[in-house]
Amino acid sequence: MTLSEKVAQLGHDAPGVARLGLPPYNWWSEALHGISNVGPGTQFDNVVPGATSFPNVINMAASFNEAMWKTVGQVVSTEGRAMFNLGRAGLTFWSPTINVVRDPRWGRILETPGEDPFVVGKYAVNYVRGLQDVEGTENATDLNSRPLKVSSCCKHFAGYDVDNWKGVHRYTFDARVTEQDMLETFLKPFEMCVKEGDVSSVMCSYNRVNGYPTCADPVLLKDTIRGDWDLHGYIVADCDSVEVMVKYQHFLNDTNEDAVAQTLKAGLDLDCGVLSPKYAESSVRQGKVRVKNIDKALNYLYVVLMRLGFFDGSPKFQSLGSKDICNDEHIELATEAARQGIVLLKNDNDTLPLDTSTIKTLAVVGPHANATSVMLGNYAGVPCRMKSPIDGLSEYAKVNYQMGCDDVACKKRRFIPGAVDAAKNSDATVIVVGLDLSIEAEGLDRDHLLLPGSQAELVGQVAAASKGPVVLVIMSAGGIDISFAKNISNIKAIVWAGYPGEEGGRAIADVIFGKYNPGGRLPVTWHEADYVNQLPMTSMPLRPVTSLGYPGRTYKFFDGPVVYPFGYGLSYTSFNHTLVSAIPSLTVNINKAILCRDIAYDTAVKLDCASVLVDDITCSDEFEFEIKVENVGKKDGSQVVIVYSKPPSGISSTHIKQVVGFQRVFLKAGGFQSVKFKLNACKSLGLIDFGGYNLLPAGEHTILVGDGAVSFPVKLSFNRV
Repeated sequence: MTLSEKVAQLGHDAPGVARLGLPPYNWWSEALHGISNVGPGTQFDNVVPGATSFPNVINMAASFNEAMWKTVGQVVSTEGRAMFNLGRAGLTFWSPTINVVRDPRWGRILETPGEDPFVVGKYAVNYVRGLQDVEGTENATDLNSRPLKVSSCCKHFAGYDVDNWKGVHRYTFDARVTEQDMLETFLKPFEMCVKEGDVSSVMCSYNRVNGYPTCADPVLLKDTIRGDWDLHGYIVADCDSVEVMVKYQHFLNDTNEDAVAQTLKAGLDLDCGVLSPKYAESSVRQGKVRVKNIDKALNYLYVVLMRLGFFDGSPKFQSLGSKDICNDEHIELATEAARQGIVLLKNDNDTLPLDTSTIKTLAVVGPHANATSVMLGNYAGVPCRMKSPIDGLSEYAKVNYQMGCDDVACKKRRFIPGAVDAAKNSDATVIVVGLDLSIEAEGLDRDHLLLPGSQAELVGQVAAASKGPVVLVIMSAGGIDISFAKNISNIKAIVWAGYPGEEGGRAIADVIFGKYNPGGRLPVTWHEADYVNQLPMTSMPLRPVTSLGYPGRTYKFFDGPVVYPFGYGLSYTSFNHTLVSAIPSLTVNINKAILCRDIAYDTAVKLDCASVLVDDITCSDEFEFEIKVENVGKKDGSQVVIVYSKPPSGISSTHIKQVVGFQRVFLKAGGFQSVKFKLNACKSLGLIDFGGYNLLPAGEHTILVGDGAVSFPVKLSFNRV
C-alpha cells in the first residue's frame, strides 16, 4: 500500500484498495439494544424491513440477570450476521455504552447499565460475550486471532457523562477527575470489558479529562487500554472527536495535522470522521507523525476484520438470513427482557395484579398510554412490530383511552377533563406518564427531576376522580421525583417501565394483570428534586465536597433521603433470606518483604498491618458463603439477590457500601434455593485511596445481602510467611 492508500483507510468509511483486491468497508454500525439504523454501515429496506428492538439498556440492567444479558447479545449478533449476509450491515458494532451514571440529570442514562461500576462492568462483559463469542473458541490460546461472531465496542472512554447542561457541551467540557474516582468509578467497567469480556474495540470520548482530549491521551489509550489491560482489537474515536480537538477545544492550538498526529501517537487507530484520512498524509510529510504509527493502526484494524472472516468468510454463519431476523423466538425474548426489567415501586393492599374477573373496563390515560416509538428509546433500529400499552392492556380488559396531555411536555390542560371522565367511568385506571427523547437524550441533559409540564396535575386530578384503583406507570430512564404520587392514597400501585422496547406494551400489561410477577430492581437512585439544586452537574467528584456543601453521588457516597434507593423493587410475593454458611475471618498470607501501608481513619485505630497494596500480592484469596432464599408467598416469582461489601468502620472518605455480586433466582410459591457466592478478597474488599492506590484493608468488613436482612462480618488479617 502506498502512503495515500494507507491513510485513506483511517476513517470509518474505508474505501479499500481496488488494485490490491482490498474491499471497501464501513466500520460504523450500532447495536445498543438491537441492530440500530444509526450509522451508515446499516440499512433497512424491503430486504430487511426491521430487526428485533430490545428494551433499552437501563431496562435490561434492572433485571440483574447476567444470563439474559448474554442471551440478548447472542440474538443481536445473530441478526447482525444475518443482515451482513444480506448486504445490509457491517460486522463492527459500536456498542455497548458503559459509562457509569454519576448524575441523575444525564441525558444518556437510557443507554447505560446504571450507577454501580461493578454492575455496569458485568453488563458489559456479558453483552460483549454474547455479541462476540464463537462457540468453542471463547478460551483460544492466542486471543489476537480468536474468531469473532461480530465485533463489539465499549464506549465512551472515559469520564464522559455531561452532554449539554446549561450551555456546557460535551465537545468542550473538561472533566476534572481525581485519580481515585478515575480508577474506582470511571475506568472500572472498561477494565472489566477489556479483561473479562475480551472486547475487540474501545471508543474514546469527546470530552477532555484533566485538560487532555481523551482521544489524544497516551496514558489512557496506549498505557491503559493497550498496555495495562492488553486490548485485543482497535481503538476508535467517537464521531468527529479528532475534528472537535481542532474546531472546539483548541487543544495546544492544534492544526488538523497536529490533531491527527497526536491521536495516532496516543494510540488511536480509527477516526469516525474524515480528519485523519484527509490530513494524515500531510501530517507525515510535515514530520509530525511516522508512517509506522499508521501501519500499527491499520494492523490492529485488519486483524479484527480477519477474525470476523470478512476476507475469507465464516462458514459457521453463512446460512443466517431473513429467517433469523424478527423471528418468534427473538420477539419473545424481547418481551421477556421487558418483563424482567419492569420494577414495582408501590403496591398498597396488594392491589396488583388486577383481577380480570372484577376489572372489566380500564381507563388508560396519559401522554404515554399509546406510546410506540417512545418505548424504543435511542439508537433503535426499525422494530419488527410495536405493542403499545393500549395494545397490551386491551387483551385483558375493555380500554377507554384518553391521552390527558397532547405530548410529554403536557403544556395544554384541555385534555385533562377527558382523562378524568374516563377514570370516573371505569373499574380501574392506568396512568402512563414520564419522559422521552425531547427531555433526556444524547446531547440533552435534564434541568430538573420533576414530571414535565402539567403531568403531575393530570395524575392528581385523575387519581382523585377515579372510581377504582389507580396504577401509575412511569416511562423514563433517569429517576423522577414522584413523592407526591407515593402519598396519594388512591394511587395504589406504581410501576417503572423505563423504555421497554417493541414489546413494551405487552410486558406492562402482563405485569399489571399478573401473567408475570415483576422482579426488577432500580439500577439508579431516584433522588428528590432538591438534590440537583445542591450541586452542579459539572462537579465530577463522587464523594461529598464539604467545602462547597455538595452531597455525594450514587448510593456509594450519598446517604441522604431519596424517593427510591438503588436496588429497590417489590414483588407480588414475599421472600425470606437465611445465611446458611459463611466464614467469619480470612487470613491473607503475605511475603515478609511486602510493605504494610497506612490507611486514613476518622477515628483512632491501630492495626499492625492496616493494608497492603493489591499489586504486591497474588490476590488469589477467596471466600464463599451461601444464602437460602425462600418464596414464602402465594405466587411464583423472581428474587434478585444483591450482595454488598462494607469496609471496616472508620476508614476515611471511602464508599458506604459497594455491590460485589448479584444473582436473579426464580422460585415457585413455597419453594427455596440455596444461592452460593464466591468472592475474591481483593476485588470485593479492596478500595482505592486518595492517592490512587488500590489497597486491601485489614479489619472487620461486613457483607450485606439486599437491604441488610442478612449480614455477617468477615475479619481480614495478614500473616507474613
